[in-house]
Amino acid sequence: MDMTTCLKSLLLAMQQYRDSKAAHNAAQLQKQVEVSGLKCDHLLSSGQVLPSECVSGLVELAGNPNTSLALTSSIISLLAQLACDDDSREILHSSYNLTSTLASVIHHHSATPAEPLVLQCLQVLQKLTYNTRIFQSASYIHELIAFLMNNIQSHNDDIIMPCLGLMANLCRDNNSVQSHIKSLDNVKSFYRTLINFLAHNSLTVVVFTLSILASLTLNEKVGEKLFDAKNIHQTFQLVFNIIVNGDGTLTRKYSVDLLVDLLKNPKIADFLTRYQHFSACVCQVLGLLHSKDPDSATKVLELLLAMCSVSGLRLLLCEVVFRPAGPKLRAAGRRQAAGFDVGRKAQPGLALVQWLSSPVEGAETCSLQALQLLNELLEVRCLLTHCCVLKINPVLLCRLFVSCLGYLGFLVISVCFESLTPSLLCADESTRSLVSHQVTAQLCLSLVESLLSQVCAEALLKTLELMSKLRQQVKDMETSFYRTLQDQRIVTPLSLALTSHRRERVQTGLSLLFEATPLPDFPSLVLGESIAANNAYRQREAELSGKRVAVQDVPALWTNTSLLDSSSCSSRSVHSLVEKIQNGMELQEHAKDSHVSEIIDVYEQKLTAFATKESRLQDLLEAKALALSQADRLIAQYRFQRAQAEAEARKLACLLKEAERRREDLQGELSSQVLEVERSKADMEELLQHNARLQKDSEEHQALKGVVLLCRFSESERMLKELQVAHISLIKQNDTLRKNHEALQLQQEKGEEEKLKEKDQERRDLEETVDVLRKELNKTEQARKDASIKASSLELQKSQLETKLKQKEDELNKHSAMIAMIHSLSSGKMKSDVNLSL
Repeated sequence: MDMTTCLKSLLLAMQQYRDSKAAHNAAQLQKQVEVSGLKCDHLLSSGQVLPSECVSGLVELAGNPNTSLALTSSIISLLAQLACDDDSREILHSSYNLTSTLASVIHHHSATPAEPLVLQCLQVLQKLTYNTRIFQSASYIHELIAFLMNNIQSHNDDIIMPCLGLMANLCRDNNSVQSHIKSLDNVKSFYRTLINFLAHNSLTVVVFTLSILASLTLNEKVGEKLFDAKNIHQTFQLVFNIIVNGDGTLTRKYSVDLLVDLLKNPKIADFLTRYQHFSACVCQVLGLLHSKDPDSATKVLELLLAMCSVSGLRLLLCEVVFRPAGPKLRAAGRRQAAGFDVGRKAQPGLALVQWLSSPVEGAETCSLQALQLLNELLEVRCLLTHCCVLKINPVLLCRLFVSCLGYLGFLVISVCFESLTPSLLCADESTRSLVSHQVTAQLCLSLVESLLSQVCAEALLKTLELMSKLRQQVKDMETSFYRTLQDQRIVTPLSLALTSHRRERVQTGLSLLFEATPLPDFPSLVLGESIAANNAYRQREAELSGKRVAVQDVPALWTNTSLLDSSSCSSRSVHSLVEKIQNGMELQEHAKDSHVSEIIDVYEQKLTAFATKESRLQDLLEAKALALSQADRLIAQYRFQRAQAEAEARKLACLLKEAERRREDLQGELSSQVLEVERSKADMEELLQHNARLQKDSEEHQALKGVVLLCRFSESERMLKELQVAHISLIKQNDTLRKNHEALQLQQEKGEEEKLKEKDQERRDLEETVDVLRKELNKTEQARKDASIKASSLELQKSQLETKLKQKEDELNKHSAMIAMIHSLSSGKMKSDVNLSL
């Protein structure tokens, strides 16, 4: 499918989607966007209507919040493919307002910054805004800046790097964006975050951070501390290490931009001139030109051109380029300081010359930059004035000269190396030997053929002069030299040299003529005719130039006359001027010249037309004078108002500083008070928690106290019941004893002897029973005492049980009395038994 058909299909799918945003239309449009692949270079700059309509529709759909995320992502990917060159990026930014559209997409999804669509928009924006000025008044730019600052201060590593890169683009050479950022309240915390990023393990993050800090703080106190004499050498070392050993083209590109921006500061540029490793670093940077990457070479050459703008660096750069390479810069590690060792000796200037005629596609910019850099470094005045200061190695300079000969020929050398003539290069035996080892006869012949076809007279003469100097040292050079001198095409450049007004050309032409005259096939007659034709042409040019000067003087005379008297004698001045012209022509040429007559007629018509416009011009002049006087008054008013405004601005600045100082003081007090309040809140919360714990302990204590009292009361009731049971058993035993006593009294009347034994036996049994009862009574007494003690403790612990306990004590007292009575009865019985036994 060709491009036109693809664009028409895409436009039709967009129209169907606009008419009905159904699911199948959206799917069809997304499919068309994904398969279209608008990868044609310079498609936007072609000026065609169809691509413009397609891109406009795509940008509109991408900025619509109702468009699905998948479709928006596909559209942005397609637009990113179109931004393949600087012209396309500029058109997308300025004509289609893609920057604001992407900023609006980011604003609508700012709540989910980690979303893939947001990251995609950030990457495309970074690509669009590189080396592009963005006005802070554009749509959604303020929101975009706020989004970037918030997410740079976040902890999401995936979004920090694209945010830093985009922020670096927005801040670079953009005073409006810089002023807006500095006016924000959170700028100080933003600075602190950026300074912390300087210790990041990613070189790209470090470069982005340094670029932002250089844009925002270079001329402020923060920047003076960051880029002072103590830190600037470490910064130079870091930037050069990143340029030479960076993570890729993107990091190298931003590193070069950072160093170029720093060189714009005279103080930092002076620091760089005194940087001790400058020569080694520049030598390594020049080594990057050996690669075939035009993007890297473009940034390297841009950096070298920026260094040439500093006079001190220009001299040092000349010394590096035209001397053998110094010690090699070696990175000991990603984050370690660079070391230096003496590596392979390279010639940085030769790598520079290679880009002059590089066959690499897209290297046109590099070739122009290389040519401009050579013009800067090898300017005639620079070499002649500073040659003794730089102590340039002549051998290296000859190699560079010969390399230029091999790559471009003398077309560029005649412009850049005017002081390095073949006579100078072959002045001594060493340089002549060096050049002879580098130049071959075939190279010179091919160069002569190219220059003859291009009619480059000066470069051709210098080539022939070089061949003449080297004809004894180079094989077949003498034969090639004499063969070239006998070529018919050599006549034109040789005749131009002999008739030139420049002494060097004439001398070169005469030396070549002296060599060519003895040759049998030298076209001497053709050369003579060519010299005569050149002389006649020069004479004719001189005559015609005199006539042109005479005719060109007429408007000046007319202008002076019209300025003296603009309101009268306009027609008479025209006729008088015509007469003067005619008289002047008659003095110059006695014969009538029809061509001059035609010129006079034309000028007469023009002068008449000028005369009619004279009054208009006078009116315009008066109006301009009136406007000028009004402008002067307005300027005076403006100056007065400006002085007042400046005075008010200074006053407001003082007030602002005072308010800022007071605000900082109040901020400090507020911070201390906030800390005190927070501390009080913490203490209060701790007290509340302690009170709650005490309340809980009190409740548990009350509950445990009731449980203990209840348990003790239950134990007392249980013991009372046991005492009651023991008391009943004692009553029963007392009844039994009483009955036994009556039985004994009845039995006593019977035979004493028979019954004594039985009584003795019963007495022993009774004694044993009494002993058991005593033990039981002791136990009962002890239990009573324990119960009394426990009852006393219960009475002290719980007042509510006093009544019951008293009742129980009364009952216990009664039982005790009964027990005492029983005890006394038992004691009396035992005594009676004893008496009876006795």
